[in-house]
Amino acid sequence: MHPKHENQPFQAYLIGGGIGSLAAAAFMVRDGGVPGRCITILEAASVMGGSLDGAGHPDHGYSLRGGRMLTTDNYECTWGLFRSIPSLEHAGQTVFDETVAFNALHQANAMARLIDCRRAKVPVHAMGFSLQDRLELLQLSRADEAELGARCITDCLSPSFFETEFWFLWSTTFAFQPWHSAVEFRRYLHRFLLEFSRIETLAGVKRTVYNQYDSLVLPLQRWLEAQGVRLVADCTVTDIDHHDRDGVFTVTGLHCQHAGRCERILVQPDDLVFLQNGSMTDASSLGSMTAAPAKRTKADSVSWTLWERLARDRPAFGNPAAFNQCIAQSYWESFTVTLTDPRFFDAMQRFTGNEAGTGGLVTFKDSNWLMSIVLAHQPHFPDQPAGVQVFWGYALFPDQIGNFVAKPMADCNGEEILRELCGHLRFDLETVASGHCIPCRMPYLTSMFMPRLPGDRPLPVPPGSKNFAFISQFVEVPEDVVFTVEYSVRAAQMAVYQLLEIDLPIPPVTRHDQSLHAQFDALVKSLQ
Repeated sequence: MHPKHENQPFQAYLIGGGIGSLAAAAFMVRDGGVPGRCITILEAASVMGGSLDGAGHPDHGYSLRGGRMLTTDNYECTWGLFRSIPSLEHAGQTVFDETVAFNALHQANAMARLIDCRRAKVPVHAMGFSLQDRLELLQLSRADEAELGARCITDCLSPSFFETEFWFLWSTTFAFQPWHSAVEFRRYLHRFLLEFSRIETLAGVKRTVYNQYDSLVLPLQRWLEAQGVRLVADCTVTDIDHHDRDGVFTVTGLHCQHAGRCERILVQPDDLVFLQNGSMTDASSLGSMTAAPAKRTKADSVSWTLWERLARDRPAFGNPAAFNQCIAQSYWESFTVTLTDPRFFDAMQRFTGNEAGTGGLVTFKDSNWLMSIVLAHQPHFPDQPAGVQVFWGYALFPDQIGNFVAKPMADCNGEEILRELCGHLRFDLETVASGHCIPCRMPYLTSMFMPRLPGDRPLPVPPGSKNFAFISQFVEVPEDVVFTVEYSVRAAQMAVYQLLEIDLPIPPVTRHDQSLHAQFDALVKSLQ
């Protein structure tokens, strides 16, 4: 244990059971020497993992709200952590080891990234830039964040840019919308400069053996449990007691609803509290083959409330309203399809030229919904039987009328989504006759991309905080990019190291944007 606490037993409470809290608990045990029995994670849902979910049954259909892009060229904190977490299936290997070995066998080389209305593969060796597009993109990449402020991407790039092959590839890979933050778009250009020159093949993307709940969350959870960390599910923290004295903010208590009872946890001055502020998957809803997902709103949200209360009259605690006030601009819809007939996978593999697990997102460029699908290596779930196949898809414009189904995706059930998909592929509906499609509506999924001002995201440990920190996609981590597992893990490591005064280096963001080789490759790609 760190000298600050070695003679003072203390408790650490983590509100929210997402990857950020799980990582923070691991860093406290591994790097801070904190006994696992002193750490408690409080999660409102029935399982840990937060947005990294994956569940279901072959008879009723599997469901994934989403999947995060992973790379081994970046994600310094994530892989630094998972080099310490044992694999659940391969004795003597870590999660990092098994992921590297898996990707050596299943290398990404997408051969059908964009499909047009004729069901033809769109050539993507050239990005489609005009001279003006190149100059404006270069200018944006060199702009100062403070000067950009709350500007949107459309404020910096001309309308023609949003018709380029590059925009269709980049926006669907990372889920950007034209009205999103120019600052965040700029950060992505720098952080993923290596992907700029291979965006058409997604050669830099790495995949986990199974879905990310089973491949990342579950091994980490099992390791924490073995260390004695207490994981409490179905426990909602409804309020946080605190006091401000002489500019010092100290948490003194937590109010919870657990097992049908209201409880209060007394927080001592030397105890630590970590809050996952905000959530990209708050108020999510699932549909079925016969019903569209319910349209939940802020009234159905839970995770934003505590942050809003704490941030009131405290500028250092950020501004949640910058992110959660416009569901129309932050929501999109995904769907997971479970099949017991191989005809769809066989037809897709013939059409794309990729075996499942070696391609990437297949985006239907002329889709009114801007729909994309991806076929992962099978099985995608550990309990998935032979003969069952699972794929995932999403749409960036679920409020638009479909090309083959005359209604917005948001109003469609699973059967209608499959009909729209087969229309774009020109596949017979019989290929998905065995399909069980579960749509999922997520009101806040790209809320972290909304235009923001400096200070709208708090620091992991706000100035003046004695025993409290934020961990989420809505804190400020210089140079790194949200909507990644890495962002949550890095924020967790920063918060833990600062509150525990751990004198160890945090892996720096790898500056591929300063590599002459990467810059040259990106320049060549932009000129094609």
